[in-house]
Amino acid sequence: MIQTQKKIAIIGSGLVGSLLAIYLKKYGHDITVFDRRPDIRNVEFSGRSINLAMSNRGWNALHEVGIEEEIKKIAIPLDKRAMHVVGQPEYYQKYGKEGEAIWSISRGVLNRKMIDLAEEAGVVFKFEEKVWDVDLPEGKLFTGETEKGEWQEYQYDLIFGCDGAFSRVRHKMQRRSRFDYSQDFIDVGYKELTIAANEDGTHKLDRHSFHIWPRGKFMLIAMPNLDGSFTCTLFMPFEGEVSFENIKTNDDAKTFFTTYFPNVMQDLDNLMQEFFKNPTSAMVTMKCFPWTYWDKVALIGDSAHAIVPFYGQGMNAGFEDIFVLDSLIKEHNDDWHAIFEAYEKARKPNADAIAELSYRNFMEMSSKTADPKFLLQKKIEKHFAAQYPDKWVPVYSRVTFSDRPYAEALAEGDAQEAIMKEVMKLPNIEEKWNSQEVENLILSLL
Repeated sequence: MIQTQKKIAIIGSGLVGSLLAIYLKKYGHDITVFDRRPDIRNVEFSGRSINLAMSNRGWNALHEVGIEEEIKKIAIPLDKRAMHVVGQPEYYQKYGKEGEAIWSISRGVLNRKMIDLAEEAGVVFKFEEKVWDVDLPEGKLFTGETEKGEWQEYQYDLIFGCDGAFSRVRHKMQRRSRFDYSQDFIDVGYKELTIAANEDGTHKLDRHSFHIWPRGKFMLIAMPNLDGSFTCTLFMPFEGEVSFENIKTNDDAKTFFTTYFPNVMQDLDNLMQEFFKNPTSAMVTMKCFPWTYWDKVALIGDSAHAIVPFYGQGMNAGFEDIFVLDSLIKEHNDDWHAIFEAYEKARKPNADAIAELSYRNFMEMSSKTADPKFLLQKKIEKHFAAQYPDKWVPVYSRVTFSDRPYAEALAEGDAQEAIMKEVMKLPNIEEKWNSQEVENLILSLL
């Protein structure tokens, strides 16, 4: 399929911006990527990046442009959760069926690789060039060093805003009539920490597990890196009894880690140092509509639908935006009005669904994963799913190991939860969880 060559600007050189550039370049378009930040390949990582969990949707998008195998070289498959619950030995929860895994990958390492691949394809990057204004109807960009200084004007046929939750392109769209927008910060922040590798370069914890220390209103997670280290993320309320604001000194930090995370104490000095050095970041759910302006401008990824990171689907959802957009380009050829209209119609309900699922998963990961009743419910679901794989696909598997719509996963999950509420009411459910009676009840409710 041949498209008429267009001059296209992409704002944002992050993961979504660089992958979109690779996709659009294959149609022969002239692509320029603008980013206000320096080239990430020339800077140290900032301590603000939760490791990514690449799953089916992300791999589908990478496979479509032939870079899946290249990216797998910098990722580690994780087939289970390792649960670190106070007063219990470490135990494991398999994610899905045999062979199903999420893949741990450093955001910075992946972003550097994606920019390299985009440049090899012929994409031009303009770093440290901040977009101050966008003329939406005309497709014009205005860049400069400062808001008050001299601006450079660029003219484009199409502009894509891939500039994140606080997008400059979306900010301009928000000023137009009938543009819906909402943002919702949760009262929990996050801080990145590191567990260093052993002296011989091996991992201190199981390298094929996603490690979780659930502690009710706060939790620590750890994901492995290729160099033997783990990127850890501490999620905790900003204020309150156990909170970021209440850890002010080294003694406070030492007491906190020794009390709640005794099995990471071998890295205590490093954890305490990073706790005070690395920033505490906020998390936001952002929704808006429309995502496009006529046949000129479109939002993709976090600029259209920022979500909290508790399903590991932010990047995957952004990559799926691109995958869907590409299928619509093939369907509608040069009709960008039709492409954009179909794109936002297809993706908006699914973006809203994964936002809801991500928020719910935070509640599950932080408090319920240590609750015996919750664990029993999951055990019953898993047992039933093994007996009747065509009748019961767990929500996590629908989201992570399938490419079915997120909206479908949310609806099916709600239906399953209603069934399990009835199952858990059965007397002595602990003793008969795998009995014919339970099986028959679920079948009758399906």
